[in-house]
Amino acid sequence: MTTASRRPRRLIPALALLGAGALALSACGGGAQDDTASSDGGFTYLGQTENTTIIATLESLAGDQCKAAADAAPLESDDISGTQWDQQLQLLASQDGLSDMQMAAGTPALMSEFIDGGKVLNLSEALDDLGVSDRLVPAAESTVKALYGDGDLYALPTEFNIEGFWYNKELLADNGIEAPETWDDLVDAAGTLKDAGVQPFATAGKDGWPVTRLVGDYIFRSLGADALQKVADGDAKLTDPEYVAAADAVGELGKAGFFGDAVGSIDYNASMNLFLSGKAAFFYMGSWALANFNDEEQNQIGADNIGFARFPDVEGGKGSIDEIPANVGIPVMFAEKNYDDDSAAWLECIAKGYGDVALNESGVVSGFVVDNPPADLPATTQIVQEEIANAPSSVLWFEALFTPKATGISQNNGAGLANGSLSGEEFMKLVQAANDEG
Repeated sequence: MTTASRRPRRLIPALALLGAGALALSACGGGAQDDTASSDGGFTYLGQTENTTIIATLESLAGDQCKAAADAAPLESDDISGTQWDQQLQLLASQDGLSDMQMAAGTPALMSEFIDGGKVLNLSEALDDLGVSDRLVPAAESTVKALYGDGDLYALPTEFNIEGFWYNKELLADNGIEAPETWDDLVDAAGTLKDAGVQPFATAGKDGWPVTRLVGDYIFRSLGADALQKVADGDAKLTDPEYVAAADAVGELGKAGFFGDAVGSIDYNASMNLFLSGKAAFFYMGSWALANFNDEEQNQIGADNIGFARFPDVEGGKGSIDEIPANVGIPVMFAEKNYDDDSAAWLECIAKGYGDVALNESGVVSGFVVDNPPADLPATTQIVQEEIANAPSSVLWFEALFTPKATGISQNNGAGLANGSLSGEEFMKLVQAANDEG
């Protein structure tokens, strides 16, 4: 493996200017630093103040699996508020001041700029060189690659969230329903439940995105995994009939009353409560909800009573039920300029050990292979682990490749689609127009 020569590496200044304001970077470990402080060959990490899991995992690794790497290049960390994250990364990248490792940009488009500008390390090549490319779960790896629109990997999935329909096993069994494998199965199940006086879906229409997630998933199942990339590339439009059909299909669920009354007034917490109190049979949500599912105070139906079904196939569609909707939370990237033997040693041990430490110590499901899961892993977490291990690939969410304005327009109008005040065509026109404006 060819690496850069050893050199002194400076830690990110503790004070950096952002436009007309200033933002202090507080050190996670150790005493105060001034803006001339530098590391003596340490391995530097920059994270968001609000996220403590990644740094806690790195610190655990430094004392165990990564001890040799930490002895050669001690872990040194800073954190800044997530509210200014992308702006701060832009500034640091422009000054060649990125840390050895940091959380990736929150906006995929900004990450693409870093990739094009040679700011971040090609991890596909680096992991191959180290012989640890098999330490990433295939579905998680494909999610990161799809997110940044490049064939190679430029960030590591410190989280991996899958999405699908969680369901109340007892309610389905009582009504003679099996986990749906096709869209028609899902619609038929919803009709049976409604006729029996059971609300089919718990849905946070007020938040919008749980509704638009369904639109995106339907598009992927009907038109294929590259359908929304075609929209981003300008090769298709959301107003094309086959895309409108997806929005119409979701709108029909609302028109039939399957989302319940006043879906536009139901927020995230209310929809979670509907499902966990046994008042709704299905709940489309990501695996980040495991914390709620595994909380006995919140979960009145019992964790053992919760099943998981992938978003179903659409008859005649080009997509596959094996392509699981997913996201990677906030992945981490390595600076290309800083990569040397010390960074390589850290990268190798992170690839080998991160998955086990994150799951065992923080209960976080990552995109890394887990060799030794805890013996008392909750049933719902086991489901997620098995789904991740068995999913060959993944797809993104509806707004993943949209402009910020289009994302807002989409989610703000999700309730209108769910309650029937907007047709599928009207909804797609609004979102496409916002995308066209850039």
